[in-house]
Amino acid sequence: MTTDCKRDIEKAYPKADFVKKLRRLADAIEKGDRFAIQIAGERIFVPAHAVCNIEHERSRKAEEIEFQIKWSRA
Repeated sequence: MTTDCKRDIEKAYPKADFVKKLRRLADAIEKGDRFAIQIAGERIFVPAHAVCNIEHERSRKAEEIEFQIKWSRA
């Protein structure tokens, strides 16, 4: 039996909270440490070997920049 694990959550944060999270993330990446964050009640652990990239999307009415962190699960 397989379980569908798909999850797609987007949450807005006040600027001060967003900056704190980015700063913690940057520190972890710089040190080569894993990063822990809680999103919608679930604790996520991002491994040090995760790949970081930046994505830019544009439409007629909006633009979006996404800072993405991806890794494979065992």
